[in-house]
Amino acid sequence: MMFDGQGRALRLLPWTNERGGPCWLSTANPDSHLSRMADELEADMIASAEYVLEQARELFAETVVGERELRFAGTRLAESLGDTLRIAESRGGRLESGGNAG
Repeated sequence: MMFDGQGRALRLLPWTNERGGPCWLSTANPDSHLSRMADELEADMIASAEYVLEQARELFAETVVGERELRFAGTRLAESLGDTLRIAESRGGRLESGGNAG
């Protein structure tokens, strides 16, 4: 958990900076424009992860699958898992600080 200069918990955002590092939001308002934008992106990321999981399960149910298909599915699953863990970390941090977990 990160804090601003006034001791308020910062929100971990679902996107990264240009170097791949975390982005943090300092606001006491869970309805701010950036908070709402982050909530919407998190919802889209979770929906995408659900779709990727559904498609991967269908692929894995096939009896013959090529290496390229497996590699593609594995890569998308890893990306989705990373996104989902970032969202869980952000929401968990907001629960700990008493904020809105969206």
